[in-house]
Amino acid sequence: MNKMRKINIAIDGWSSCGKSTMARQLARLLNYVFIDSGAMYRAITLLFIRNQVDLADVRAVEQALQSINLQFQLNAESGNNEIWMNGENVEKEIRTMDVAQRVSDVAALKQVREFAVAQQQQIGQGKGVVMDGRDIGTMVFPDAELKIFMTASEDVRVSRRLKELQQKNQEITVDEVTANLRMRDHIDSTRDVSPLRRAEDAIILDNSNLSPDQQLGMALEWAKQRMAS
Repeated sequence: MNKMRKINIAIDGWSSCGKSTMARQLARLLNYVFIDSGAMYRAITLLFIRNQVDLADVRAVEQALQSINLQFQLNAESGNNEIWMNGENVEKEIRTMDVAQRVSDVAALKQVREFAVAQQQQIGQGKGVVMDGRDIGTMVFPDAELKIFMTASEDVRVSRRLKELQQKNQEITVDEVTANLRMRDHIDSTRDVSPLRRAEDAIILDNSNLSPDQQLGMALEWAKQRMAS
């Protein structure tokens, strides 16, 4: 793989399709940098919650963004890149239901997206990046050599999200998870700024009936083809 050219890989799709997990695994196999764009928006949301930022107050939003420093640092024990906000590891706190219920509204704000996209594009200038999110292939890396759009049935997505939250000892019901996913899907796909949509040249990956190893194998093969071309 060292003789192959470095490329950028954009992975988009609906909530709870396993985008981050696959992107992280793919980056590890390719020895690429993995950037969880969703974690960036979740961290911003967490700061807004802590500081009770009024999303309708443009000035307050802009001032809050000026106070944010986001970094990804490798956790030596897990081998994963974890997000730090203003010197604090917030990887666990950003995964709570409270943040999940608000992140789509925060991510829909023009100032927030411009802030995050600028940072993401800077990271991708050197190539060798795998990034997942909602608008990576359409807005962040429109020239990415490989674009994947992930999807799955609602039942499968709800089941995955419920299991994830239960493993973190969060008390949550199937109905609550379903409502949250539907709300996020609606906001993500209808927002005015960078709505969720499949890039015209993105490969659709429906993993409703695929194992993690199967979908990873498919993505790895697509990446090798692009790297060799």
